[in-house]
Amino acid sequence: MFNHIVIGSNDIERSKQFYDAVLGTLGFSGEPLRHVAASGHKRLFYRHDGGTLGISEPINDEPAHCANGGTIAFKCTSAEQVKEFHDVAVAHGGKSIEDPPGERDGGLLGKMHLSYVRDPDGNKLCAVWRVAA
Repeated sequence: MFNHIVIGSNDIERSKQFYDAVLGTLGFSGEPLRHVAASGHKRLFYRHDGGTLGISEPINDEPAHCANGGTIAFKCTSAEQVKEFHDVAVAHGGKSIEDPPGERDGGLLGKMHLSYVRDPDGNKLCAVWRVAA
């Protein structure tokens, strides 16, 4: 359904260090594509498994801030990967939020393992692995 997601950053190099480490837990390797927009704003594009996550200095020159109520969820392949995503994020400047990583009953969505963190700019990230029914 989605082609790409772009979030703002107030410090591209800090974001690069964070996302290099965190996305590495999901199998991303190598360097993100660096881009400078015609406006001079710096961007990073992480391409993996058919999707792209963009990190950008805000084009309107206002400070980057998180979307209230917004969450970006990353698909994991195991409960262990959910926990690793969380722990690596926290070790690289993220903040653990909500309940500790672990199994949740998603009601109609079934059982899943989840962890939630905020990146250094406050964007809410989720790691999720759905338990096979």
